[in-house]
Amino acid sequence: MASQKQGAPAPELGEISRVTLEHYDQRAEEFWCGTRDHDVSQNIAVLLKHIGAGPPPPAPPFTILDFGCGPGRDLKVFIELGHVAVGLEGSARFAAMARAYSGCEVWEQDFLKLELPVARFDGVFANASLFHVPGQELPRVLRELHATLKPGGVLFSSNPRGSNEEGWNRGRYGAYHDLAAWQRYLVAAGFNEADHYYRPAGLPRDQQPWLASVWRRR
Repeated sequence: MASQKQGAPAPELGEISRVTLEHYDQRAEEFWCGTRDHDVSQNIAVLLKHIGAGPPPPAPPFTILDFGCGPGRDLKVFIELGHVAVGLEGSARFAAMARAYSGCEVWEQDFLKLELPVARFDGVFANASLFHVPGQELPRVLRELHATLKPGGVLFSSNPRGSNEEGWNRGRYGAYHDLAAWQRYLVAAGFNEADHYYRPAGLPRDQQPWLASVWRRR
């Protein structure tokens, strides 16, 4: 990975989005074949558990934003569990695939140019998506996710972890935070931590590349 310091010049942000989204658009079918059977049931269950814990606990069905929904795998699971799910996806091909596969409403939006309703969602499910947000933009994006949650709403995130480096990695831009840095970002954006864990479960830490965390809107 080509590492980069925090604070890339603003004009580069458009290029970061364009190239990363082109990467996914060009490999949409390949990505779907490689990920459609991934088991993220632990992540979905954790999000729903914390939404249901309140306070005050909302009555199901829950309204969930799948942030970076990809081709719609998890959207369909949320619907099958009886909840109301809306997808958000930057890749045009993924957004079309997600609509067709899940039957859900899917908003096609660049992560760096969000237009989100205020206080609409009980939960935001950001599974393998927020790591594409450059560090200099992450505080703003997290504040926007905070604002789209209802008071007491829950944000779940799962990201490949690292040592706080960011840059290009096989055609995509990524930022790879450790737990302490990630906690600082979320607390500053107005969240309280509810839980965190590493994946895949049951392996030594050096074989758990994913950091999952759950956050409640203050």
